[in-house]
Amino acid sequence: MQKILPGIFHWTRNHPKIRIAVSSYYLEPERVLIDPLIPEEGLEWFESSPPENIVLTMRHHYRHCAEFAERFGCEVWCVEQGLHEFKHGEAVRGFHFGDTLPGGLLSIEIGHLCADEGCLYLARDGGVLFAGDGCVRRGDAPLQFVPEQMLGDDPEAVRDGLRSAYRNVIDEYPFMHLLLAHGLPILHDGREQLSALLAN
Repeated sequence: MQKILPGIFHWTRNHPKIRIAVSSYYLEPERVLIDPLIPEEGLEWFESSPPENIVLTMRHHYRHCAEFAERFGCEVWCVEQGLHEFKHGEAVRGFHFGDTLPGGLLSIEIGHLCADEGCLYLARDGGVLFAGDGCVRRGDAPLQFVPEQMLGDDPEAVRDGLRSAYRNVIDEYPFMHLLLAHGLPILHDGREQLSALLAN
């Protein structure tokens, strides 16, 4: 667990299904988890400041939500376009793109990659943007779009759609920090690095 911004913690763990490291976040003042796997420190780390809500950037990031919900009674939130994923009794609440969610997170539609692809925006500390699967980062490498094999039958059309959606985000929301579900967070120059990706 690493504190990367005031009250925002980041950690990585290997995803049990895809077997690569993914990122999770805890907004401690807001008591909100984003796309959580259980950290190496275990659920016990959260006992002194337990989470109350979990917000998913997209449906595939349910990860260890059930364990957090059982331990702390968290409510889990997923955009309505992704609710069809939960067919096994998972207690997941739906929201609409454009809604303000627990902790003051604003849900932003990205789409193009899939119907429930989105971002979450937090208007503090210079602006924080949490990205789902549309853009990723390997180690310290530059930001990139999700690999081509995940872009369907017309990868360039999907990339064009992602570029358009992310440009709208850049135009509408001031942010400095880009916190990724797949990759290490980009602090202070996240807006510039996302802009550079869109220019390619």
